[in-house]
Amino acid sequence: MSFDRGLAQTRFGYGRSPEVAGPETVAQMMAQLRGPDVAAEQFAIPKDDVFYERISELFAHRQAVRQAQKGSDDREKRDVLFQKNRKRAHGQILGFMMTELQRRVWTQDALRERLVAFWADHFSAPGKNIYYRYLAVSHVEHAIRPHVTGRFEDLLIAAVTHPQMLVYLNQDVSIGPNSRTARYRKGKRPAGLNENLAREILELHSLGVTGDYTQADVRQLAELLTGLTTGVGKPARFLDKRAEPGAEEVLGKTYGGRRAGLDDIHAVLRDLARHPDTAGYIAWKLARHFVSDVPDAELIASLQRRYLETDGDLAEVTQALLEHPAAWAPLKDGQGNFKRPELFVSSALRALAVPEARMKAAKPAEIMRLVMHPLRFMGQPWRTPLGPDGFEEADAYWLSAQGLGARLQWALAAPAAVMTRLPDPRDFVQTALGPEAPAAVRFAAKAAENRQEGVALVLMSPAFQRI
Repeated sequence: MSFDRGLAQTRFGYGRSPEVAGPETVAQMMAQLRGPDVAAEQFAIPKDDVFYERISELFAHRQAVRQAQKGSDDREKRDVLFQKNRKRAHGQILGFMMTELQRRVWTQDALRERLVAFWADHFSAPGKNIYYRYLAVSHVEHAIRPHVTGRFEDLLIAAVTHPQMLVYLNQDVSIGPNSRTARYRKGKRPAGLNENLAREILELHSLGVTGDYTQADVRQLAELLTGLTTGVGKPARFLDKRAEPGAEEVLGKTYGGRRAGLDDIHAVLRDLARHPDTAGYIAWKLARHFVSDVPDAELIASLQRRYLETDGDLAEVTQALLEHPAAWAPLKDGQGNFKRPELFVSSALRALAVPEARMKAAKPAEIMRLVMHPLRFMGQPWRTPLGPDGFEEADAYWLSAQGLGARLQWALAAPAAVMTRLPDPRDFVQTALGPEAPAAVRFAAKAAENRQEGVALVLMSPAFQRI
């Protein structure tokens, strides 16, 4: 089994497009991946500092409301201003999501977009309020995206020390029990060590749930992380007065003991990234996500070897994935990963080649109606999993009657809403499924009463739903 142009687009991208040519070789896919991030330049999202400035401004408006006297005209005016800015921020968040969808629909480097989505899920940190729903965009765009072809240790450091992750896992309130801050606050409001970030770093981000670590390692890592904090609208920072004094031991290695600082935190994260258990866990997750719920054991072993040989070079690991025969195993009846809702919607929009101008012009209410609400009904609200472990990978989870019903409803309504004219279903079969389109799907598309139903039949076919 070797490179297959159809699978290259569906299994490792966002599907076929009538306007964007698919890759011809693995070498071409890797050349694009190692090259400039063209989609990020073409469909730009603001720089990191813009997000902090916007959040600080919004927070200041909120504080002004709280400080004004209740029932006063001044408080009412301030609240109106805050709500106006809050609505504006919400609209911008939706606009950023549409920018990401534009990348998926129009990029030639679709593998990069799939990797960004994979790692965003691996380091899930949904926003708890408007400030952090806004900052969540920056977490993916500026902490994760630049590192998907670099070393895992750099990705790990950037993702878990970002303010979004610190707030999501309550690291911003973690204080060393014997720190200067703890001594100062003795007898006041309780404050202490929070182990959430340490636990998820070990269990979800690096070694994996079956990794070789203990609760003692979680506790020691949590103590080492004290001092790492943030504030609303502020980048991550290290406050020595909140850090637990002394050295900590994680997986048998000692860190700290000198003046506390970020260097020790970065050191332990680099060591965790280079651990064999991390290599195995990342290899398994990649193989499962891209190829099968039960991935080939040799494929996993191959990815793990490449990871260890290259000190976690993710571009090399991705190349090992694409070079392995098991990655190109042809689909059989009832096999192949079932598309999660986000991938289904993105690949449908790509198959329809929804114009850039149409996507860019979408208003917040329309985005909610055509994308956000449908994704929630399908079971995968945009970047908002129930917990830090991200969305479920198992096919069975996504095959519920409610989820499939929501997909059908979307397939019947959304294409007609975003396209001036729907394609002829007989042509759309070829566009969306290629020459491998099953005869039954071709027949159904040809026999459809109208274009709306014909397009929906193609989108709901097992051939389109599985990759």
